[in-house]
Amino acid sequence: MTSMETHTTSHNENCIFCKIVAREIPAHIVYEDAGFIAFLDIHPQTPGHVQVIPKKHYRWVWDVPSDTSEPDSIGAYFAVAQKIAHAQRAIFNTEWILSKTVGDEVHHAHLWVFPSNTATGDKMDFAGNAEKLRAAITTQ
Repeated sequence: MTSMETHTTSHNENCIFCKIVAREIPAHIVYEDAGFIAFLDIHPQTPGHVQVIPKKHYRWVWDVPSDTSEPDSIGAYFAVAQKIAHAQRAIFNTEWILSKTVGDEVHHAHLWVFPSNTATGDKMDFAGNAEKLRAAITTQ
């Protein structure tokens, strides 16, 4: 496979994020649809720090398809991140939401979406933060 090819499989048995999608390991899931799942980061930068990932195993965010007829298109991906950001702004009393496109620690496409360090709340309150985010996303 050349570096220009898309790196995708439906599931990678060695990928921790694929294991979260398959419910093989627990996570504080805050959002899920046909193409994506979002859950709290286990090492949060701030309260409500969320990882947004495609359910299919794409190596990089840039490998997510652009075809808008697909439930896991890049446009749908950023729409999920936007939903999360709007919820975080309301819950954690901050206008400033950061996003980071990463992929070095876990070889599965993922976006970090997290409030700035001015956010209010306890970043280690996983159950409480997940519940607040789920409620806020549902009412959008």
